Formats: sequence, C-alpha cells, structure tokens
Amino acid sequence: MTEALKRWAETYRSRGRYTPVGVAFHWIMAAVVIFQLGSGWWMQRYLAGAEKIEAYQIHSQIGLSLLVIGLLRLLWRTIVPGPINDADKPGVQSAIAHATHAVFYALFTILPLSGWAMWSAIRPAAPLYLAGLVPVPAMPFHDLSRAWQYWILETAIDIHVAAAIVLALLVPAHALAAIKHHLVDRDDVFEGMLPELSDSRHHPGGAQHSPPPLAARDAKGAG
Repeated sequence: MTEALKRWAETYRSRGRYTPVGVAFHWIMAAVVIFQLGSGWWMQRYLAGAEKIEAYQIHSQIGLSLLVIGLLRLLWRTIVPGPINDADKPGVQSAIAHATHAVFYALFTILPLSGWAMWSAIRPAAPLYLAGLVPVPAMPFHDLSRAWQYWILETAIDIHVAAAIVLALLVPAHALAAIKHHLVDRDDVFEGMLPELSDSRHHPGGAQHSPPPLAARDAKGAG
C-alpha cells in the first residue's frame, strides 16, 4: 500500500507539485493559524469573566486540533516527501526556506502545548474537547500547590506570547516569500502548493517545472 501511495504521489512530485493531501494540509493549517492569531489578539479585549473563559476554551480546543493536524501532516511528509522544486536550489534562500519550515513545525507544537498548560493551571480546569468531540483532560497540575500552579501559568503565558509573536512575524514573511517566488523569480514554488482545478499532468500549460537531475531527486526522496 505504501509503495502504491508513493507511486501516486510521484505523479505530482515529478512535476514539482505537492499532492492534494499535502495541499489540503497546508491551506487548512494556514486558515487555522490565521484564525488563532486573530482570536488570540481579540480575546485580550474581553473583560475577565465567563465570556472570556469561554473564548479561551474555544481557542485552546482549536489549538489542540492544530497540534493534531500538524502531527498528521508531519507523518504524511515522512511517508510522502515534498517535491523537488526551485526552492531546493543550493544557496541561502533554500537554507532559509527549510529553516522556516522547521520553525513552523516547532511553533505548531509549542503554542498548543503552552496553551494547554495555561488552561490546565486554572483552578478548577475544565476538560477541553478535541474538535468539539474528544475529551482532553487537563495536565496533572491539580495536586500541585497554588504557588506552583501560578508559576506554571506565568511561564506558559510567557512562552505562548513569545511563540505567537514569532508566528505572527513568520506568516507574512512566508506569504511574501511565496509571492516573490511567483511574481519575481517566476518559478514553480507557489504554483506547486495550489490546488489543481483540472488535470494538467500532460497539458503544455501545466506546472512550469524543470525536473532536477535524477541523482538530486533520489537524494531528496531518500531524506
């Protein structure tokens, strides 16, 4: 089954494109991240009370969903590596691109976990629900002293805010880089992440991609 999946994925990778699954992961996560950044900023406008706690609960539950989606996307990438495209050209830009993706994955882990810790440090911590359905218990902070709970809360807030600031800076930088690839460099990087509205695999107007040497492709696939 894995080999059949890889053969199917190769029909996209060989043209410098991500698979429909990879494209769906990317844009779903992009939408969730933008919503989370906006809702996180907006929540600060609420006065302390039940309405603010409910907003935090919804924000935390969506954050945990983002963590799960991110882990599933990472699992998918280990099975089906991304395509070899113009972002893989040797040089500083390629190194920055790969480092940026690593930071994104780190933030998709740090933000939900720190948010979960923040929620769990509130006494009493109500359960969260993954996708509104699967109950997620609070972290085991209830047996700790109030002083320790307060320290965990403050530390988690500091980590969460710092990570959110980094994410808020990376998102527009990532978008601008994609626009640069498309409008200035005129390569296949941005196009490869767009959904295909029709089957253009054998169409001359399909993805403008020049396949790299076979050795480079094999090395990328092995990684």
